[in-house]
Amino acid sequence: MRRPPQPSPTCALCPRLAGFRAANTRSQPDWHNAPVPSFGGLDARLLVVGLAPGLRGANASGRPFTGDYAGALLFPTLLKFGFAEGAYGARADDGLRLKGVRISNAVRCVPPQNKPTTAEIKACAPFLGAEIAAMPHLSCIVTLGSIAHGSVLKALGLRAKDAPFGHGAECDAGGIAVIASYHCSRLNTNTGRLTAAMFEDVFRAAREVTG
Repeated sequence: MRRPPQPSPTCALCPRLAGFRAANTRSQPDWHNAPVPSFGGLDARLLVVGLAPGLRGANASGRPFTGDYAGALLFPTLLKFGFAEGAYGARADDGLRLKGVRISNAVRCVPPQNKPTTAEIKACAPFLGAEIAAMPHLSCIVTLGSIAHGSVLKALGLRAKDAPFGHGAECDAGGIAVIASYHCSRLNTNTGRLTAAMFEDVFRAAREVTG
């Protein structure tokens, strides 16, 4: 199985993000502070796509959604539906193992204020597209948030109007089910826009698709 191309540890495609990484390296030299690689095997049937690494989460730990608020909902949900085994300890070395799922981000480097620009999203798009193409058994993609949703649609050759974003919205992309979810961010969960039950509904649907 051929591994898709990944951004280099010193990727300079996005000058603003490269500068932000460099500043974080100076202030927090023990953090990962580099593009965050995907977590899980390319043979997975499910791909979960988020927005970008969190500053004190994946940017620090080097593993998607690990160490930030969003991971505290995502990983227990994956465990509940059999997409992971072990225990989530909010560290890249916690021993958690994924089963039939891979986790990635539309943008691989942490953006200031968690807000990548349109140009930065486009610069990272080829990495996501190559990753999707390299997953031979992929049958379902869960998109966390509208930016991730839009990036996945473009990678699959769909237009936004063909599959509008909305929590729980589903579409078929040439045999791949795309299921949208509000992002499991602190803002969405604290305001009640996204509840644990709503989030579980999305992964229950993903489990039905992947078998």
